[in-house]
Amino acid sequence: MPPESPSRGHDRFDDDDYPAYTMGRAAEMIGATPGFLRAVGEARLITPLRSEGGHRRYSRYQLRVAARARELVDQGTPIDAACRIVILEDQLEDALRINEELRGSAAGSEGAPAP
Repeated sequence: MPPESPSRGHDRFDDDDYPAYTMGRAAEMIGATPGFLRAVGEARLITPLRSEGGHRRYSRYQLRVAARARELVDQGTPIDAACRIVILEDQLEDALRINEELRGSAAGSEGAPAP
């Protein structure tokens, strides 16, 4: 395999979806245990990629999602409910973003002359 160019390797560090973190490092970063990460995986909140050796690898996006679930669990929410809340929050954020984009498109087309 040819060595990566410096710019290509750097791009991966900027990619929120690149699975750069091992389970141990990921757990440390969000202040949780590896068991917590396994539990949110079993609840289907996040699905870590697997290395060639079968080890779980997490992206920064997945760590933000898991950290939000951990906040809810720390406040007393059962883990399954916390995972469902995070999923719904994520869906709401996407819907609001799409709605805003559609509003912007509609506002831009209102001032356009008719063909």
